[in-house]
Amino acid sequence: MIEERKLPAYAAGAIDVPFVIGFFQERVQVDTYWPSHSHPTHELLWNQQGVSSVSVGPKTWTITPVLGVWMPAGVLHEGTARAASVCNMSHFGIASVDSIAEEPVPVVITPLLRLLLERLADPELTQKSRAITEAAAMDNLQPAPGCLAIHVPQSELLQPIVAEMIGQPKPAPSLQQWAERLGVSGRTISRAFQAETGIGYSRWAGSLHAQQAMEMVASGEDLQDIAQLLGFSSQSSLGAAFRRNTGFTLSSFRDSK
Repeated sequence: MIEERKLPAYAAGAIDVPFVIGFFQERVQVDTYWPSHSHPTHELLWNQQGVSSVSVGPKTWTITPVLGVWMPAGVLHEGTARAASVCNMSHFGIASVDSIAEEPVPVVITPLLRLLLERLADPELTQKSRAITEAAAMDNLQPAPGCLAIHVPQSELLQPIVAEMIGQPKPAPSLQQWAERLGVSGRTISRAFQAETGIGYSRWAGSLHAQQAMEMVASGEDLQDIAQLLGFSSQSSLGAAFRRNTGFTLSSFRDSK
């Protein structure tokens, strides 16, 4: 069962807010989907526990306790969250805070940044303490290095690949195997991936596996089981591929539990 929760679409700054940084939290009881919506404020999505995701057009980012996503004000997006996730939303008034990027970007939720954002939930903070904490939070808020989104192709040619590989984690067929199944050349498939996503099939499959591994680790699944599901010969080979694709270690997501 997936619960659908509709939210309005606001232009940037459409509503004046009485805060510089506001902290909000929701404990998700069942798998939940939020259709396309937007906020009048900038938003930082980050989790206390569990896994969620946010999508803008064909791009999807995974949100875990150590990796959040910055969403500029007014940008239409949709989201999902798994049951038992604790989702945090920090909203930033655009009159006081400039966006850290023109487009959505991943943000590493360091222990210090987490403490600062959580402190802003304290209703007893003095005005002076709140201002100091907000300034420190902004000083520690910056886009994560590298590309941590998965770009889902939309072309008819690539839909069989998307349908099979998005969702249930599994080993990735080789480019030649897809060429034989689709009745086209491997070069044709590579060109289609490059045109839509900016990368070839192999890198795209590696990015998808990295996102899937991130979700499973953040959900508490065993690293060896994840490696087997994704077709890696060992936990260490999975870890090496993950770091190559994201710049992070899988253990950083496991240790966040």
